[in-house]
Amino acid sequence: MAATETLSKRMKAARMLVEARKSYPLEEAVGVLKKTPKPKFDESVDAAIKLDVDPKQSDQAVRGTVVLPHGTGKTLRVIVFAKGDAARAALTAGADEVGGDELIAKVNGGWLEFDVAVATPDLMKDLAKLGKVLGPRGLMPSPKAGTVTPDVAKAIRDIKGGKVEFKMDKQGDIHLSVGKSSFSEKQLTENIKAFVEALWKVRPAAARGQFVKAFYLSSTMGPGIRVDLNSVRQAEE
Repeated sequence: MAATETLSKRMKAARMLVEARKSYPLEEAVGVLKKTPKPKFDESVDAAIKLDVDPKQSDQAVRGTVVLPHGTGKTLRVIVFAKGDAARAALTAGADEVGGDELIAKVNGGWLEFDVAVATPDLMKDLAKLGKVLGPRGLMPSPKAGTVTPDVAKAIRDIKGGKVEFKMDKQGDIHLSVGKSSFSEKQLTENIKAFVEALWKVRPAAARGQFVKAFYLSSTMGPGIRVDLNSVRQAEE
C-alpha cells in the first residue's frame, strides 16, 4: 500500500491505462504506450525480453545486431581506433574522435564520453589493455557486432543510421531502446518488428522451448506493457 501511495499522479494515470494481466497485440501495445501521460522530456521506448535459454551455457548465448529503420532517436557518439588512411576515412564519415595510441591512452586514462567504439583489425592487439575499461561497459569493439572492420567508414554510417547491438545478460534477458516516445506509432512498430526479426535470426541451435518467454514495452517513466508474442514473432522454422 505504501508503494502505491508514493506514485505520482502521472504514473497512477499511466497505470490506469494498462491491464496488468493482459498481453496486448503489438500495435495495440504501442498505442497504449503513446497514450500514457508523458513527463517533460522525450522518453526512450524500451523493449525487455525474457529468453527461454540457459545463460550459463555458451552454446545458448544470444547476441546480434539490427538496423532500426527509424533509428533510436539518439545521436550516438562514435570513436574509432585507426591510423593512416583508415583514420582519415573515419573522420570523413563523421566519427566523433579518431586516433591510435593517443586515443587508447586517453580512454585508458578514464575518458569515456562515447557510445560506440570501432577499431581496425590491426589495432585490436593494442586494445587488449582496454579490456578492463571497455569490457564491463559493453564498449569493446567486436567482429560479431561489426565494430572491428577495415571498412570503418561503413561501420560509422551504419551506427549513425540506426544500427545497434543487442546482447543477453547474465539473467537471460535482453533490453534494447527501440525509439523515443515522440516517434509515431508506425515508426515504433516498424522498429520493434525489425528487432524481433533480428532476434529470431540469431536463435541458438541449442535453444529449446519457446525461445522468448515474455516481451514487455515501456517508456522511461512508464509502466511495462506485456506484448502478445504471436503478434510479432517470426516463423521459427
